[in-house]
Amino acid sequence: MKKILALVLSLTLLVMVTSRETMAFWGGKDKKEKLTVWLPPMGENDEAVWKPIIQEFEDANDVDVTLEIIPWSNYSEKYAMGIASGQGPDIGYMYAEMFPQFIEMGAVEDLTPYLTEKDYEEYTYIEDGKMMGGLYGLAIEAANPAVIYYNKDILASIGEDVPVTWEDFIRCAVKATQDTNNDGKTNQWGFSQGWGAPFFGDLNWNWYGFLWQAGGDIFNEDLKSVKFNDEAGLKTAQFLKDLKYKYEVLPPYNMAQTNKEMLQTTFGTGKSLFSIYLSSASTEILDRSFKDLNYGMILSLKDVDMGTFASVDQLVLMSGAEDKKLAFELIQFMLSPESMTKFHKHHPRAPISKGESYQGDMRMKEIVDTKKGIYRPLVVGPHGIEIYEYLWKQLQMMMAGEKTPKEALDNAAEYANKLLAKK
Repeated sequence: MKKILALVLSLTLLVMVTSRETMAFWGGKDKKEKLTVWLPPMGENDEAVWKPIIQEFEDANDVDVTLEIIPWSNYSEKYAMGIASGQGPDIGYMYAEMFPQFIEMGAVEDLTPYLTEKDYEEYTYIEDGKMMGGLYGLAIEAANPAVIYYNKDILASIGEDVPVTWEDFIRCAVKATQDTNNDGKTNQWGFSQGWGAPFFGDLNWNWYGFLWQAGGDIFNEDLKSVKFNDEAGLKTAQFLKDLKYKYEVLPPYNMAQTNKEMLQTTFGTGKSLFSIYLSSASTEILDRSFKDLNYGMILSLKDVDMGTFASVDQLVLMSGAEDKKLAFELIQFMLSPESMTKFHKHHPRAPISKGESYQGDMRMKEIVDTKKGIYRPLVVGPHGIEIYEYLWKQLQMMMAGEKTPKEALDNAAEYANKLLAKK
């Protein structure tokens, strides 16, 4: 009897296993759902930070999530190729310049049907996801403006106060550019600004803020043409070129390094008065690697106006996702106060929802809370990636001495307006 019972149990188990495998093979209910997430590197070693967070979602929902960290240098190209080949993600991270192309392709879902009244109350930057007739993203990165870093010790040594205007900035930078060891060579610079980035991301620090301070902008209001080659744009370009050629306050290797690299090699080591980069670099780079550096931050200089760049980058639901409901649930899980608190513990940032406490640089808290409007994102305009990439190359040629400010901006504007005329 025992042998018969054992045989029956063995056969039953075999049938159950076989049935489960068969159902999995044919796409039955026992087959795990799979989701793919594409993110850029928001900080150092992002994958190790995100993995435990995503693991919680996997365990709670019996789903496999593949996380891919894509370098900034080919980020938008990776999306274009992935979507064209049907190999794109279910959830992705997008910045302003990317949206028009992918919304027009129908590759990004309007999140309006997924959102509740509570969501509109909870997500601090939800209005920034509204564009082109829908709400296409929920902010994952915000209130991380470009700032001008200054060395307090160098500023004191030249007898100057923290600059407010462009004129103040130039005067301080010129006085700080010195041969401090009397060997006949300049070894301390006024402004460690980098123009060597291979793609347009460094426009964020080198162009937009100064353009807004001069009273200019990228697009005309109807988004059918650009205006960055107007009087304000020319004034901005001339100001930047003069810093290098007239005032000679930039290091000679300015065309070989990015702004991040300049912060690490020159400002962090005490060899320049000013540098410009993300405010989050204060905790992620300067405080970690240059603990003795005595520095401060300037949100914006002033010409006729004030302004600096601060992205509002979004998590998006891709239209190619098979289980959109589950994918949206993962977006909400990643953006929850609990998840973002864990992420921001490693990469300090301002909160993106009301349920999370502030974990960014406390020196920036008042700025984040009270200066919105001075720090602002880009307007989402058509052909953003192509326009900004071409503009960046033209400005690089200007800074290399190959073009005048007018030639660089007019060439970039002509290219941009031809693209926009096709709309």
